[in-house]
Amino acid sequence: MLFLKLAWRNLFRNTRRTLLTVMLISCSLAALIITDGTVVGLVEMMENTITRTLTGEGQIHHKNFMDDFDSDLMINNPDSVIDAIKANSDVMAYAPRIMIGGMIASSYNMTGGLIYGVHPERELNVSRIKDALIAGEYLSGTDLQILMGKGMAELLDVTLQDRIVVTVAQIGTGETRQELFRLSGILEFGSREMDERFAFINLATAQRLVATEDGVHQIVVRFHDPALAKNREHSLYKSLTHGDIEAMSWLDFNPSISSVIQISNFVTVILGVVLFFIASLGVINSLFMSIYERIHEFGIAKAVGTTPGNIIQLVMLEALIIAVVSCILGGILGYLSSSWFSVHGLPIGEFEVSGIAIDGSIKTKVLAQQFILFPAYIVLLTLAAALYPALFASRIVPAVALQRSL
Repeated sequence: MLFLKLAWRNLFRNTRRTLLTVMLISCSLAALIITDGTVVGLVEMMENTITRTLTGEGQIHHKNFMDDFDSDLMINNPDSVIDAIKANSDVMAYAPRIMIGGMIASSYNMTGGLIYGVHPERELNVSRIKDALIAGEYLSGTDLQILMGKGMAELLDVTLQDRIVVTVAQIGTGETRQELFRLSGILEFGSREMDERFAFINLATAQRLVATEDGVHQIVVRFHDPALAKNREHSLYKSLTHGDIEAMSWLDFNPSISSVIQISNFVTVILGVVLFFIASLGVINSLFMSIYERIHEFGIAKAVGTTPGNIIQLVMLEALIIAVVSCILGGILGYLSSSWFSVHGLPIGEFEVSGIAIDGSIKTKVLAQQFILFPAYIVLLTLAAALYPALFASRIVPAVALQRSL
């Protein structure tokens, strides 16, 4: 307790210097908390945008289908696959789909696009097609319904209930077939490619259009815990990957986004190293200034029998007090700032990452580990930075120190 009292008093011999050091460390900690919360929020936003918009958290399809989206490569008897999906307790929902390229024409224009045949009810649990609806009605199962992106509707110059002709090649024979639809809804996903190139019809209609009884091109799944979808060794992927069938995590068919997410994990580490390095220099400078001001006192202490270990203990206690006070203030500042941004969002502007539209506002994530691990690192690194000044003070020669006139 004596050393603790001495350490506390020594720190406030120069209150301004101590407060500046505390502010440097606490602001570094707060910046690290906000940065980590922003990175976690950005990654979560990107994952949700990818997996919840249309792609899903996992997909089952023919092993060569993703290479060039050959419509002939189908899951011809999906019942066994669907039974295996239902039997897996980790899976929350699934949705079978048909994917075919074709021509989409109106009375005014035509364009090529990717036509999805979807099960209206099952899609509600795995994608945000209905949430992207800005005009009209969602699919209900009738044959004449078609949904398309806002960009495609503008290109074709059509409005709700206008006639749309879809032309596709039938599976196996390659013969073309046309079907008349009525535009029942207009979608806006926020991605230019999706809004201009994608259209959606009912699954049964799509199967009839391409001349297949029950075949599908892909089955999209969603897990109860999204983290399970990223586990490539999950039992669902292992059990369904056999023969011509392949089960994949969303990380596998979005390699560019997967790389971005992996890189983002190092952002906090890099920033933390930089901030801690700067803070360490501040701690070293503050302690050395304090030691030089008290070098005469250290000389007297050494002369009357104070051991080098006692002096090291005193300096380290001073550093510990600085670290603890800084962590408290930095934790409070970081929590208040991160909590505010978690509600109102951090404005960073609108941009796209590998085709994924970011809406310009990232909501930070407040996590318990940010207030446990980061302060612990701050304390350890502050003590590490104080070790050199402490060793310097312990090696002061009394005869030399007592010659100083203060």
